[in-house]
Amino acid sequence: MLLDHERCYRAVTSRDARFDGQFVTAVRTTRIYCRPSCPVPPPRAHNVEFLRTPAAAQAGGYRACRRCLPDAVPGSPEWNVRADLAARAMRLIGDGTVERDGITGLAARLGYSPRHLNRVLGEELGAGPLALARAHRAHTARLLVETTALGMADVAFAAGFHSVRQFNDTVREVYGVPPGTLRAEAARRGGHVAGAATGPLTLRLPYREPFDPYGLLGFFDARAVDGVESVRDGTYRRTLRLPHGPATVSLDLVTVAGAVPATLRLSDPRDLGPAVARLRRMLDLDADPEAVDAVLGADPALAPSVAQVPGIRLAGSVDGAETAVRTVLGQQVSVAAARTAAARMTTVLGDPLPADLATPAAEGDEPWLLFPAAATIAERGHEVLTGPARRISTVLGVCAAIASGDLALDPGRDPDELRAELVALPGVGPWSAGYLAMRVLGDPDELLASDLAVRRGAEALALPGDATGLRARSARWAPWRSYAATHLWRAAAARSAPAPTTTRRRTA
Repeated sequence: MLLDHERCYRAVTSRDARFDGQFVTAVRTTRIYCRPSCPVPPPRAHNVEFLRTPAAAQAGGYRACRRCLPDAVPGSPEWNVRADLAARAMRLIGDGTVERDGITGLAARLGYSPRHLNRVLGEELGAGPLALARAHRAHTARLLVETTALGMADVAFAAGFHSVRQFNDTVREVYGVPPGTLRAEAARRGGHVAGAATGPLTLRLPYREPFDPYGLLGFFDARAVDGVESVRDGTYRRTLRLPHGPATVSLDLVTVAGAVPATLRLSDPRDLGPAVARLRRMLDLDADPEAVDAVLGADPALAPSVAQVPGIRLAGSVDGAETAVRTVLGQQVSVAAARTAAARMTTVLGDPLPADLATPAAEGDEPWLLFPAAATIAERGHEVLTGPARRISTVLGVCAAIASGDLALDPGRDPDELRAELVALPGVGPWSAGYLAMRVLGDPDELLASDLAVRRGAEALALPGDATGLRARSARWAPWRSYAATHLWRAAAARSAPAPTTTRRRTA
């Protein structure tokens, strides 16, 4: 898939930050690659080539610009829009699958042979899975070098390298300097503070403007499970189950323009890369909001909502199993009732955080429980769950399928295949399957036309209120119907909102 040279060069000469993360500019004369908005004077057109990924640039012998840091940008929105093999592989590589399971494990998760996977990624992205994973490890290593006081050997293994020598060689090849120089440069910029080798990590998660943080905060606040998550003063906090251990995160969504400050407490530094990838998906930080708003704003009925709330985002998931359980608990009940049921179950079956991850009690209602694992719910959920027997059976069945590996809920799934597997489970309907495709996979084109709140929102905006009519009208919203559904949810909430009061639980 070739990039248009003239269009890309215009973006570079105008230093258009909207294209950061969508391609890199590789300069043949200096052998350096940059983000499109790099502040240095643009090179001559005949001296540059444009590549889809940093991995492709590194495979071509280019090193990263240390001024614009081309890996410290939002990711390409292309991987969210596309559901093909390349996009699914990119999402799994970002989640650290190669570091944990190798190329063979990655290929198995995707349902292809390693040879076929290597061929497709080479043709589509200019780099195979090993090169893409290597670029991901280099980025994680730079974050650890610049933001922590970990020793270099600890950084090497935490980032997924098999030896300190491999780590040193890769950092030199990618950034042109040894790791110690990266740390010294970060200290001069004020990005690194010497201190203990353990403790919280503070990162910035960049996004493309515009960005609607209040919609995300409202979504999370309405569904916050006590003990697991909380929203207060524009900050969302929660516990995390990561591949190598538990963690906590605090996300300040409203203070800093252009990035979300994140404070992570990890039990194992190897989880930094997966944590960042999952948080970015949860907040939909790799979206292209201008492309979304341009399509939805062209519909006269949606245009006022788009103008009022530009940059609306899809609330994603950091844990597919948790989201699946909470979705099934929420079938045919209110959001508040589903939250209460999830909190009751978590109080009994959830795992408390290790003492070294717990935040001081003086900070208030901080999360301190991990949402129960699927295997635990499958085994003991009948002790806690109440309500209709069919719903309890559905929750237990879904958890058993997840625990056994029969149902995989990871970002590498094909949306249509996942929907088919979900509706084949007893008690799981099309609404739940579509909702999980939206939340877990970030599917941008799921309208959920049968959803009651979506239909009420449509009526509030003078759109067809029946599912059939709404589906027909939504053809003009493709491929961003999930974002349209989010606008309709918001319209329904505004229509049914009670009169303002002076107090509110966990105000954002």
